[in-house]
Amino acid sequence: MYIFQKSLTAIIISLFCVFSANAQQKNFDIVVYGGTTAGVSAAIQSSRLGKSVVLIEPTKRIGGLTTGGLGQTDIGNKQAIGGISREFYQNIKKYYDNPANWKWQQKQDYQDSGQTRTERGEATMWTFEPSAALQVFQEMLAVEKNITLVYEQRLNRTLKGIRKKSGIISAIQMENGQWYGGKMFIDATYEGDLLALAGISYTVGRESNEEFGESLNGVQANITSSSLTGVVSKNGFNHNFVDGVDPYIEKGNPKSGLLPFIEKEHPSKDGTGDKRIQAYCYRMCLTNHLENKIPFEKPTNYSELDYELLIRNFEAGEKVSDFPWINSSMPNRKTDTNNRRGFSTDFIGQNYAYPEASYKEREVIAEKHLNYQKGLMWTLAYHPRIPDAMRSEISKWGMCKDEFIEGQGWQQQLYVREARRMRSDLVMTQKQCEGLMIAPNSVGMAAYGMDSHNVQRYVTKDGFVKNEGNVESKVAGPFSIGYKAIIPKETECKNLVVPVCLSATHIAFGSIRMEPVFMVLGQSAATAAVLAIENKVSLQQLPYERLRKVLLKDNQVLEN
Repeated sequence: MYIFQKSLTAIIISLFCVFSANAQQKNFDIVVYGGTTAGVSAAIQSSRLGKSVVLIEPTKRIGGLTTGGLGQTDIGNKQAIGGISREFYQNIKKYYDNPANWKWQQKQDYQDSGQTRTERGEATMWTFEPSAALQVFQEMLAVEKNITLVYEQRLNRTLKGIRKKSGIISAIQMENGQWYGGKMFIDATYEGDLLALAGISYTVGRESNEEFGESLNGVQANITSSSLTGVVSKNGFNHNFVDGVDPYIEKGNPKSGLLPFIEKEHPSKDGTGDKRIQAYCYRMCLTNHLENKIPFEKPTNYSELDYELLIRNFEAGEKVSDFPWINSSMPNRKTDTNNRRGFSTDFIGQNYAYPEASYKEREVIAEKHLNYQKGLMWTLAYHPRIPDAMRSEISKWGMCKDEFIEGQGWQQQLYVREARRMRSDLVMTQKQCEGLMIAPNSVGMAAYGMDSHNVQRYVTKDGFVKNEGNVESKVAGPFSIGYKAIIPKETECKNLVVPVCLSATHIAFGSIRMEPVFMVLGQSAATAAVLAIENKVSLQQLPYERLRKVLLKDNQVLEN
């Protein structure tokens, strides 16, 4: 009798454990990890094609950089943007067509400029406030019936956080223990955390020029460099120090040590590969409207030494008219403010560990970036050694009371310009960007120039400070991104799509890594996932013509 009761108890406990495990797993057709623009686009497309989808965002806010301050859309060529991506910018236009959304200025008083200019009669608008982008995305998601949106759940990045067998992922686990099962998975993060957990091949850093027959990859310390098509780009010229800026704590005395954020080693030979990545920053949304302005504040851990190079750059001859920011105008007297000149918002060389770092380590890196940028803005606005004209202008600006309210105008989203990049059967390279090769089986187009922000700060052989890594080189025109660049090798995984950390070299990714392109690729990724489910094949075995047919029907732009 005792043995029977003991066995019955064991069975009940076993069944309870099975029930509890099942209760902790929620199943969907498609699991999208990362609520970036690519993730939002992928979720919407999955829903529209009739599949159940969960969109898991690790933070409290969807939209990545598009809702995180990057309101000056990097386009290259507007005609290359189609599908849900163009729909988003059309909805931005509709948002600003509503007079109620103009609080701090009249609509007729706002002027955009450059490549983002909204032409007369155009149905789209390419500049916007972070809060406007967030509202538009929320409204686009709200009308979809098949989307479950989850906030503040981060992937368990240990090996226990994924169920994968024979190249097929069946479920992924969050840090809180919640499992999400699916037939297809999409990694839409800027970091590539899911692809790494799934054991997919990837790289971090800059390839050598030799590896893929490029000319703009690897170390770029020289002022000029020729592209493969013979075009000469001034790679080391922009966003650099003027000549003669002393790098030592005590001017002229190497024994006193280097000022902060300067590397001890001189860069390797041009074109040499390394594990360094281009600099990160926060894209600031500023205002000069007194009712909505929060003045720049001095951080509690402020150190003047951290900004000595900035001051010395002015002392060495930097023009006061050359403000160290790109202060692009957004609606309602706000800005999208980005890096410019030799010492600016880019925290050069301080992000190398970020792609592979733990969550805690990333938080530390992000906090250092935030404090650096807060200190930078306070220095420019109020430090007595900054030229008067500079202080007078910059102190007119401040953070916005009605943006990123929890952070007093500062956002959580760090500008992760690059992190991991997948290595699949197709690697997008400089040759595709320059039109020397065409990637087969297009799933979208990119059109922005090949763009890398600076990677390291060093001492020249003449004993002065310079930045290295800046590349700004034109593309031949809109170019196709091949399907195999967003899916892993079939031997590694059959049901994962990667629209953000796709397979590309450092310099090719420098063109592709733009928010409208990520939205395009998110839609294409979801389309491929849905069709693979319906055709009961792996992503790699999906006939491209079937995918192409649906993409074109849904207004994707696939070729010139």
